[in-house]
This record gives sequence, C-alpha cells and structure tokens, in this order.
Amino acid sequence: MRRLRGAGMDWRVTRLVLGLLPGLLWTAAGAVPVLEGRTLRYEDGSRLVWQRNYPAALGELSGPLEVGDVTYLGVGPKVYAYTAQGRVLGRADLPGPVTSLDASGGVVRVTTGGDGYAERFTLSGDAAGLSVQERVVFPPDPAVTQWLLRAAQAVPEEGVQAAASEDPTNPFLLLRLAGQRREAGDSYAALSTVRRALGTSLPFPAWVQLAARLDTAGYPAAADLALDRARRDAAGRGLDPDVPVSRAALSAYGNPSAYLGTLLAQNRLARAAAWIGYLRELHPRFEGGPALYARYAGILEAQGRAGEAEEWRQFSRSLRTGTLYNLGAGGLDTVRDAARFLALALLLSLGAALIVLMVRAWQAQGQATVPLGGRFLSWLRRPLARSRQISVAYASLSERFLLTLLLAGLVVSLGGWQWANLAGAALRSPALNIGTYGGGWAGAGLGDLNLRPGPDSALLTGLASQLDGDDSLARQIYTAALPDACALNNLGAISQARGDEAQAREQYRAALSARPDLRAPAFNLGLNPGTPDTSFQRTYRPGQPRLCYPDQRSLTRAVTGDLSVTLRQALLNPAQVLNPMPGRSARLGWALLGTALLCALMALSMLLPRTALTPAQARAPLVRGLALLLPGSGLMNSPWGGMLLLAWSAVLSALAPWSGLVTFPALPLLASGALQSALVGVLAAIYILNTIILLTAEVRHYRQQRWRAHADH
Repeated sequence: MRRLRGAGMDWRVTRLVLGLLPGLLWTAAGAVPVLEGRTLRYEDGSRLVWQRNYPAALGELSGPLEVGDVTYLGVGPKVYAYTAQGRVLGRADLPGPVTSLDASGGVVRVTTGGDGYAERFTLSGDAAGLSVQERVVFPPDPAVTQWLLRAAQAVPEEGVQAAASEDPTNPFLLLRLAGQRREAGDSYAALSTVRRALGTSLPFPAWVQLAARLDTAGYPAAADLALDRARRDAAGRGLDPDVPVSRAALSAYGNPSAYLGTLLAQNRLARAAAWIGYLRELHPRFEGGPALYARYAGILEAQGRAGEAEEWRQFSRSLRTGTLYNLGAGGLDTVRDAARFLALALLLSLGAALIVLMVRAWQAQGQATVPLGGRFLSWLRRPLARSRQISVAYASLSERFLLTLLLAGLVVSLGGWQWANLAGAALRSPALNIGTYGGGWAGAGLGDLNLRPGPDSALLTGLASQLDGDDSLARQIYTAALPDACALNNLGAISQARGDEAQAREQYRAALSARPDLRAPAFNLGLNPGTPDTSFQRTYRPGQPRLCYPDQRSLTRAVTGDLSVTLRQALLNPAQVLNPMPGRSARLGWALLGTALLCALMALSMLLPRTALTPAQARAPLVRGLALLLPGSGLMNSPWGGMLLLAWSAVLSALAPWSGLVTFPALPLLASGALQSALVGVLAAIYILNTIILLTAEVRHYRQQRWRAHADH
C-alpha cells in the first residue's frame, strides 16, 4: 500500500515537472539582452529585469553580446560588462570606437575602428572587473580620452545620484555626487564618495583630468594620489620620458601644462610643485616645456629660492642632449632662421657684386652688341653670340670664382632652409609625439611618414613592435639594423625577457662600448646613471630592462636624412624637390633649383675668355661711386674684397630685424638693442676700412700714372 502511494506521488511530481518544463525552457530562452534604439533592456520573458539608456553624445553602440550571465555592450570607445541583475561588472577602456563584439573563439574579442586601420583586443573579466589583455595605446583624441568626463557632464544635476548608482565606475559622476553632498553639509559622505572615486580603475588621461578636478575641489592629497596613479598607468602602457609629447597630445591627456599655468598665475606654488613634478617625471620633453620651466624658475627666484631655480634651469638645459647640435627642442627653428639669415646675406653680396659688374660693363657691352641688333634684341636674333657679351664676360677669373662661391653658398643655405622646414614638419608628426611608440593609431601615422631605410628607421619600427609585445618581429628588425648601439640594447632586453641573462649582458656591453653616452645599456648593466629616464624606469618599471629610444638627431635622420639628401635631390632629382609634402614650399623649391642652375652656369662661365675693358670703362665715376657705397664690390679681385663684401652683407642682414621688414624669431640675439648698436658701429668701421683701401688704391693708381708719364717723357 505504501509502495503504491509512493508510486502515485512520484507520478504526480513527474507530471508536474513535464508540464512546467516548456515554460521553464521558454523563460530561460527569453532572458536575453535586447538593444532597442539607444536603450539596452534585459528581459525575462515578459518581465523587464533592468534597462539602461545611453545618450547619443556617448557614441555608437555595439552589441549586446551575452556570454554566460554577463552582458557586454560597446558604448563609444568603452565596453561595459553587466551582470544578469544589471550591476556594472566592469569597464574596458579602448583606443577607438567599438565596431564589433565577438565570442566565437571562446573569449570575448572586441574590434575598434580608426582612420584606415582597425585593432582587435581580448577582454577578460573577473571579480575585480574588466580588463584588456593587450597593450592599449590611446591616440591624442579628446573624444576617446575625455569620454568619461563628457559622459559625467552630460548628466543633469538632479540625475547625478542615480547615474552614479548605475555606473559606479565613472569617478567624475562620483566627484559630482561628492560635491552635492558637501554642499548639503555632509562632509563625511562627501569624503567617502571621493575615496570611492579613487578606488576606480582608470587610464592615465582620466586620472589626470580627475586630479585637476580634485585639486580644484579642495582635495590636494587625493589629487596627488590620482597623479601618482596616472604615472603608474602611463608607465604600464609604455609611455616614457624620452619620447616627446606635443601640445595637442598633452591637451588630450588631461592638459596638465595648462593647469600648471593656472596654478602659477594664482601663485599656488605648493600645488604647482606637484604638477610640474608630474610633468618632469613623465613628460619632461613636452612642447613648450622650456618656457614653462623658465617661468617656474623665475617665480622661485623671485621668492628667494635661487638654488631651486637654478636646479630647474639646469634640468631644462640637460634636456638639450641628443637634440640637433644640442640646441634643444627648437633647434630646427634655429637652423632654419640661421639658413634664412645666411641666404639674405649671400643675396645682398651677390646683388652688390652683380650691380657693380653690370655698371662696369654697360658701355662696352652696348658698343659690342650694336652689330648683333642691340642690347636686348640681340638675345632674339643671335642668342649664342649675345651670350658672349654678358656682364660676367667682362669680369676677371677671380671675380667669376667669387660669384660662383657665393652662388654655391646660396644653394647650401636655401637647401638648409628647405631641409629645416621638412625635418621640422616631419618631427612634429603626431605619431612621433604621443609619449610612446606603437599602437594602431601611431602605427598608421608612422607608415605615412615614408621613413628612410636605415638603422634609425629600424629602431623606430622595432620599438613599436617590441612595445606592442611582438618580440619576434622586433628581433628581426633590430638584427637588420646592427651594429646600431640602440638596436643592440633592445635586443638585450628581448634576451633578458626570454631568460637569457648572459646574452643580454653581452649585448648591453656591446651597446655601451659602441656608444658610451647611451644611458639605457648603462642602466641595464647596473651602473645607475642619475638621469630622469633611468629614475623613471627604476621607480615605475622596477625589474624591467631599460629600452633605448631614438633621440632627435636619430629621428631627423629617419624622417628626412641630413642636408646632403636635400641637396642631392635638388641636383639629381629636381622634380622631387617640387613634390608637395608637409614643410615643403614650392617657391623655396623653385628658388633652390634656380640658384643651382645659376651656380652651374657661373662655374661654366669661368671657361670663357675675358672681354677686355678700357681703363676709362673700368674706372668710370659711377663704378667708383658704387665701390664706395657697396663695400668690397670694387675689390673683388682680392680675397680681402670678398671678405669685406660678405662682412658688409652679414651686418646689413643682422640689422634687418631693426627695420621690421625681415625677422628671425629663433635668433633673438639679433633683435637685442645692445647688439644692434654694436652692429651699427661695425658697419661704420666697414665703410671706413673700405674707403681707406679704395683711397690707397687711388693713390697707387695716380702714382703709377705719373711714373708712366715721366717714363714716356
């Protein structure tokens, strides 16, 4: 009887389960995330479990993707992971807008899009949150680096508390909430909310933005902690003090230099010290750094802290090492203005010399071209015969040689001007000024630079691969660049990462032997050089080998080559000199080609025999007057005449900024009042010396005439 009763009960349970099974299966199948427009809904059958709305300002949405009980959604350059209950499990910060989410390979893969390139990343989630397995390099794009701040600012004041509850991973929402609680008089709750904001996981640009707002809100200790976390996150992403940072990149990364300027203007030196310390450690070579360092040193000196001021000036000077001629970050501008100055001086010299030669040959040339049809028509009727009567045909061999030298100098100066423009434009490329190398955005920009083959270019591309984690490709590139010392050091870092300490030390020694000035192999060998880059390595990347980064001279060789490359292009491939590219001026290119042609013709003219002039033609009153007015132009047969002509033209060029017609911004010394006064004195001395020499020549000529007259009698 008991057995029958039990069997009946088992049958009833079975029937109940079988009756409910279709409903249970339908409910499980219906518990899925659904994206409708810009609203993500998580529905359990007909029941709405939770939902999130995403304003259009946050960017495009991708997904959703459900893996297990976790829902992934791409929102602009972020991927959020939600639990089945709607709680934010974590957030992944990516370098571009998310275009797709995929879990077909057993792991969550996310694709981000860029301008002509795409990147793929692997996401991993745990109780601590969501992380990206690969290295993420952020482009200097405010739409990416300031996304969290913009998302928080888009929330109306009355919705801050709800938004902070929905997304506790956004510290800017929490900071706004802390401000509300502080205004309400609950300082303890405000401080607790600030601590929660500091407990979030952020990329370094967001940490810098948060630090500035914490500083403004009156939480200096929290701001210092945020800056420290920014340094550590940046170090983990491969940013390095040896790589320059442009003003645009620094602005996208939180704009610490602008905030530092605000603090200095407010004379808040205690807080300014923390921010300039951040820049000194992570971005010492930021654009505009020397001026900001000088400003900070001046403020310190005005407060009687001369020792600290001098230490900052010395630090700023130390950053010139490795730059072009050790002139600093603006060395190319100095070279450009020096080339412009030299070109102006040579043009003045050439103009003065040619004017004197034309005036001296004018009368004889007119008489000689009458049978050919006249001074100007003869060029159309008998051009070959007319070319024999050009003004330089009446000049001596030494005068033509001087003109050839002046034209050759003008070719070099114009080439230097063009080279400085090209190199400066290439070095300002965003791909070379984001504080690191590698990543999809920088890789695409590096490919557009058309790097010149050689060890310097190989070092750049090898570094990008090594920082991105592709050691095998980096080893291949470095091996092709041997025996470059930087490549040797970085090969040693790869060997050390593989556990081959003996080979690593051998490669470090070889690198230091080839270039004793390199700090990276010295650091790796334990010599501990006291420089900003090695201090940064020791503090924020302990136990890791120091990589060797290209200095400005190496980068210049990689992007444009040296001056000889520009001059060789002008001589062997003139069309390439006129090809449009950043930094290249068509007018300057035409001037370079025209001057090179004139230089070649002038050199050829030295083969022509000289056409004689009568003494009266050679010593016409106008010629003698011009010789007084244009120092050195009447003495071109003598080397001293050429030197006097160049000195006169150089002084006039240096006085040009006084007139305001021509300026040399990178040569501020030329604009100083003391130098201008001294140059006026030098110009007067040149005229006096020229007059004395000409008078001496006139006296000598007069005596020779008298001696000949006496000899004839």
